[in-house]
Amino acid sequence: MGTNTKLYEINIRTFLRRYDSPEKRATFNDIPLTFWKSLADKGFNYIWLMGIWETCPSVIPEHCFQEGLVNSYNRALKNWTKEDVIGSPYAINRYEINSSLGDKDELRFLRKIIHSLGMKLILDFIPNHFSVDTIYKESNPNLFLQASEDDLKDDPHTFFRSKVYPDIIFAHGRDPFFPAWTDTIQLNYFNPETRSFIINTLLNIMNICDGVRCDMSMLVMNNIFLNTWRGVINNSHIQVPEVEFWKEAINKVKSENQNFLLIAETYWDLEWDLQQLGFDYTYDKKLLDRLKDGTPRSIHEHLKADLSYQLKSVRFIENHDEDRVTQSLGTERSLAAAIIISTIHGMHLFFEGQFGGYRIKLPVQLGKEPHEHEVKSIEKFYDKLFEITNHEVFHKGIWKLLDINSSWERNNSFNNILAWNWSYAGHQRLIVVNYSNTVSQCRIKLDVEGYEENFKLIDLLHNTTYWRNSEEVHHTGLFIELQAFKSHIFSY
Repeated sequence: MGTNTKLYEINIRTFLRRYDSPEKRATFNDIPLTFWKSLADKGFNYIWLMGIWETCPSVIPEHCFQEGLVNSYNRALKNWTKEDVIGSPYAINRYEINSSLGDKDELRFLRKIIHSLGMKLILDFIPNHFSVDTIYKESNPNLFLQASEDDLKDDPHTFFRSKVYPDIIFAHGRDPFFPAWTDTIQLNYFNPETRSFIINTLLNIMNICDGVRCDMSMLVMNNIFLNTWRGVINNSHIQVPEVEFWKEAINKVKSENQNFLLIAETYWDLEWDLQQLGFDYTYDKKLLDRLKDGTPRSIHEHLKADLSYQLKSVRFIENHDEDRVTQSLGTERSLAAAIIISTIHGMHLFFEGQFGGYRIKLPVQLGKEPHEHEVKSIEKFYDKLFEITNHEVFHKGIWKLLDINSSWERNNSFNNILAWNWSYAGHQRLIVVNYSNTVSQCRIKLDVEGYEENFKLIDLLHNTTYWRNSEEVHHTGLFIELQAFKSHIFSY
């Protein structure tokens, strides 16, 4: 696990449609080798194929045309049709490859290609629930959370009657802060049989990939599960397990393959807890929230977290759940945010279309994407950024968050600027970002002891060279003035 790893997310169900021909629908084999090579050249370590598993088309008519979803389809895709709605990739039938994408042999071959280019394959794992029409509802009904007639009467949105077993009331999967997902059925994590089944499922998935991104990982933690389903659990006299599911599951996974990667999508300040349970990485949604709504100082404070925590944090500014960053932040601010997440510790997640400046968030239920033109200036920016951050100093070096000082009395614009540096084997990189909408100045003290009286700083982002006096930089600080949302990445 490196200090600066990159993960590339692809919505594989829509991405493959780009390679369809009049003769056939594209499968994994139709993605050109040049595409995978381009990602390897950018320094990516992991490829996440989002949405690979078999779903249940039967749920679409009843559960995928609710008003809120239809409104999201209208916003994302003009002239969409009912055939474009293919259901959520997070309401799966079973962990078999969706036949419309390819088969196991094709995925195995694709994985070999990815490996040959020095990258690894990540797939989805959805621990909390299956599709409401999953085959397991009939074959293994005890895996799922069962409720009472009173529960159904009190909350018919969350609970439903089984059509196969009319005496059984099941629960839909849910996040406790939102209405239940009616296209899903909730697994019962206080049932040892369920835990054993899910762990065995995870062990089987290990045979076809190198890691998993675990959807809404915190929902199956003991306290969260208990608080979400307290009424059902109390009425059923279900016992809370002594051991956390993730502790048990990850121990078994790592005992079989120490290098198998587990990434937790998580929120609610539970990142540290899940890291302690064995996850290699956890989502850092807090950083995104601060980049969107916080101040530069709040970002600075966030980056003062313990190093072990930061090394296991997934930094991102967009993914399939979030708005496209050029839409949510605007172009200039989004590029400043990209520099921030790309030059700190942790795993850096990028989403297909991000490099082209795509602006439309696609609902995951849609199987067709709108046509968007790539923004060439944004593409060039990311190419340059990855060229810079592929240097070994960002992978093997020591990272240090720097204090920012005022350039002169009563000038508070220094609070708008963030800075840190990397050092390794004589290589130095200084990253400076004005994360505000106004021109800002500051001074940054650097340890340049032993440097020539006048030394050179090369701004790698803009191919510009500056000469500065080492004594001034060491004692008074390097003077910086940056326009709104502009940055430097200096080599010195």
